[in-house]
Amino acid sequence: MTVFLIISVLALLGLTFWQMSKILKLSKPVSSDDPSIASDKDNKTQAYLLMAFTVFLYVFMFYNFWNYTDLYLPEAASEHGVDYDRLMFISMGVIIFVQMITQFLLHYFGWKYRGKKGQKALFYADNDKLEFIWTIIPVIVLAGLIIYGLFTWSDIMFVDEDEDTLVIEVYAYQFGWKARYSGEDNTLGKANVRFIEGVNTLGLDESDPYAMDDKITTELHLPVNKKVLFKFRSQDVLHSAYFPFHRAQMNVVPGMITQFGFTPTLTTEQMRTTDYMVDKVKELNEIRKQRTKELEAQGEMGLDPYEFDYYLLCNKICGVSHYNMQMKIVVEEEDEYQAWLAEQPTFGSTIEKK
Repeated sequence: MTVFLIISVLALLGLTFWQMSKILKLSKPVSSDDPSIASDKDNKTQAYLLMAFTVFLYVFMFYNFWNYTDLYLPEAASEHGVDYDRLMFISMGVIIFVQMITQFLLHYFGWKYRGKKGQKALFYADNDKLEFIWTIIPVIVLAGLIIYGLFTWSDIMFVDEDEDTLVIEVYAYQFGWKARYSGEDNTLGKANVRFIEGVNTLGLDESDPYAMDDKITTELHLPVNKKVLFKFRSQDVLHSAYFPFHRAQMNVVPGMITQFGFTPTLTTEQMRTTDYMVDKVKELNEIRKQRTKELEAQGEMGLDPYEFDYYLLCNKICGVSHYNMQMKIVVEEEDEYQAWLAEQPTFGSTIEKK
């Protein structure tokens, strides 16, 4: 260890002396004929290369927008998702507009005011009017975006628990999800991880009568056009409930309940019939078909055709199987939802069988 420290110190000292020698060299007067000094020809070449890069930058940017916009998610499947997408597109529009102007000016000035023999740079101390303009405009634009974003955020976060609101608990654990629906009393029973034992995998309080008619499922079913309030609990580590098509996400924190709500506006069947999803499913199935041929040629089982479904995903790296932590979401008409819910067993009937 001592030898390693001595070698490290000597190496650092050598690096220090090398840097000092470079500083001393820079401090000496330099002749105008020194080849290390850029000539007018060098400056002109670099200036035109800078403008060529500007053109390449804009062409490449527009090319990517033209060719890869189909990788964006389809239309939002929730009521607030429309505002969410609009806010994002406005933000992107502002960013691209400012980027195009500032990058052009940066490169244009580098070309126009390139170094020339005998030309000195003008010292320009300040301009109060100019500084006021480039300060107040970003303040106004950002304030507008932030206020708009806060209204959108409050629509998701502050959902009233009235008679028209469906309250569902979403329970996260390594590495899966479960959903809990209230029974006929329309009230979720008390729960705590300390009560987890045997078939009571969500830790419901068996002494609470409100918990007896609760229904625990491994699929999340939602009635379309009905306001839903989600309450999240975690059994172990920090997870993140991510509904990509509904433009919603919330951290699921051990030891506390987090929540948000939204109103789904497109059923699973309706999303499957959109032009975007029809083309996407067709493209994926072509890929799977080709892969199936390769697998079957190797004597292995092929892939089943893909069919779109909504999924709840975990958007936090919560462990080795994080990538596979998902739960199917079915958005359906009210009568279909009620028929499915009626088929689910209650917590009381489950513990009676243990």
